[in-house]
Amino acid sequence: MTKENNDYETIVSWMFLQIPMYQRTGKAAYKIDLEKTHRIDEYFSEPHKSYKTIHVAGTNGKGSVSHTLASILQEAGYRVGLYTSPHMKDFRERIRVNGEMISEHYVTRFIKGNQRFFEEIKPSFFEMSVAMAFNFFEDQQVDVAVVEVGMGGRLDSTNIIYPEVSIITNIGLDHTAFLGNYLYSIAQEKAGIIKRNIPVVIGESHPETKPVFREKAEHVKTSIFFADENYILEPSVIFDPLKNSFKVFDKKTDQYLYELTTDLLGAYQRKNLATVLKALDLLKDNFLLNEKDVQKGLSKVKTNTGFLGRWQVLETSPLILCDTAHNAEGVKTNMEQLEKMDYQNLHFVLGFVNDKNIENVLSLFPGNAHFYFTKADIPRALDENKLRKQATNAGLSGNTYPTTEEALNAAKKAASPNDMIYVGGSTFVVSEVI
Repeated sequence: MTKENNDYETIVSWMFLQIPMYQRTGKAAYKIDLEKTHRIDEYFSEPHKSYKTIHVAGTNGKGSVSHTLASILQEAGYRVGLYTSPHMKDFRERIRVNGEMISEHYVTRFIKGNQRFFEEIKPSFFEMSVAMAFNFFEDQQVDVAVVEVGMGGRLDSTNIIYPEVSIITNIGLDHTAFLGNYLYSIAQEKAGIIKRNIPVVIGESHPETKPVFREKAEHVKTSIFFADENYILEPSVIFDPLKNSFKVFDKKTDQYLYELTTDLLGAYQRKNLATVLKALDLLKDNFLLNEKDVQKGLSKVKTNTGFLGRWQVLETSPLILCDTAHNAEGVKTNMEQLEKMDYQNLHFVLGFVNDKNIENVLSLFPGNAHFYFTKADIPRALDENKLRKQATNAGLSGNTYPTTEEALNAAKKAASPNDMIYVGGSTFVVSEVI
């Protein structure tokens, strides 16, 4: 390892361990206001004002929507910044320009050069990461940055930008300890990204949350659009290990429009693509986009952006899929798609974090499958024996394994070539098997 590599590892370790990081430590990292974010932004002279932005929030799908929009804009010839979270393997995955990760040198130089300031105000891991991203995008002279919300919206550190369009993919029961126990209260937090005179696209309309978004849009005098009231997408095939094709219809007229193909797999992408299409309708006023850009961008999302972990095929014999869905809405959609697929036996390698109520999630898994309960190597990981106990109460049975590697190896040893292995439960389990 070179000195520069060692410096980078040291700096990232300092960010992870000295300053709370929600994904690893949980509630200790949660901030109750944006005071420090604004202070940091002023310290760096508001770098996000030097380029256009697109803001993406939501319970599920915001990663897919963010990466897809970035890919399309990149194919249209724009220099595109992309900020997302969490990362799978390397912190630098969070900050990209035209798919290229931020350099280790930049990360090291940014933290070292401002470490005294950071130690003085003690920002969270996420606040520092956002500041780094916004500065990097300015230094790289991007035309536009697609910025994904970390959690919630109203109090998220990204919520200081004034984007071309705001997007809220959907609302589900996730992060309830911070955002509330009801869809209504979670929607209020997500609606915090809706700003005056900036149009907002809502991916999925829901009777409990729709009034929240409409009220906020009216209050700030901006236009609001519900993607699922404009577009409906139907799968062309049930499952193809290499592509995902959908027929697009105008929801209001039932007229067939065209067919789209994306390299992001999973039937749930039809909802994300409807959101993307409505956002593109609004972005075409400020960006030069044509059908070729859209089609090519959709077919190269993973290539252009390095997107990982969403219905990703790891091996084909047996078929091994991983997906980062970790709440009831996401898991329910995945289980519905599994029911339509062809395999002999089904195996699940599962691990969860310890600060979520997973009873409603576990109840969605099929009781006749084989389970391998494990945990990721992070402080928040739920002990595999506790997980098995909760799973047993939900009618699921299987053995425990102290590491994801051991769990996956056991599943592969037990599976026949015609079986299927699904790896998931938590982002961190998925990241360790990719």
